Amino acid sequence: MELKKSNEANIEKLRIPITLMGLLFVGSIVLASFSYTVETERDGGNKTALNDADVQFVQEVAPEDTPPPPPPPQVDAPPPVTEEIVEEENTEVEPTPVVQTPPPVDIGPVEEVKIEEEIIDFPDVEATFPGGAAAMQKWIAENVQYPQTAIEMNEQGRVYLSFVVEPDGSITNIAVERGVSPDLDKEAKRLLRKMPKWAPGEAKGKKARTRCRLPINFTLN
Repeated sequence: MELKKSNEANIEKLRIPITLMGLLFVGSIVLASFSYTVETERDGGNKTALNDADVQFVQEVAPEDTPPPPPPPQVDAPPPVTEEIVEEENTEVEPTPVVQTPPPVDIGPVEEVKIEEEIIDFPDVEATFPGGAAAMQKWIAENVQYPQTAIEMNEQGRVYLSFVVEPDGSITNIAVERGVSPDLDKEAKRLLRKMPKWAPGEAKGKKARTRCRLPINFTLN
């Protein structure tokens, strides 16, 4: 039996196109492989350059380590002193303080303090004016100086005085017990101070300080 070829089943006509398609396919694969290899190498080169730049930038920015300070110089300390300290007894004699006596102070003459004797109001012997009462009235009349103002004011009256007759007969402690006017009182005191010494009074057989009272009468004639 003889086989007959069909025109539709004849593939000889398709050999050339299939071959071309195979070559095209293989060429595409080769071209794709070559392109991938170049891109990979290019990408790898860029990454390496980038990494180098990053490393260089980090190295520039990183602070330098400060070197540690040098150790202090070693000083040889002297060996400790082991000598024993011997306490010596204090043989020094303390100086005696010198006390300076202050110079005497000159206070001048020392006045003697006289202790006043007691004044006796009622002595054993009364003190009297020399010559008695009549002699005293005569002496007052001869020595009185009637104040001019008292004359113009017509001042008259009796001035009562008290005084002390000392053991030597002098008159002290004159006081006006009852007066008339300032001018007449002043004149009465003046007369007493001017009187001569009296005969002192006596108490227990000794001269004593005695108190006396005397009225002096002032009248205008």
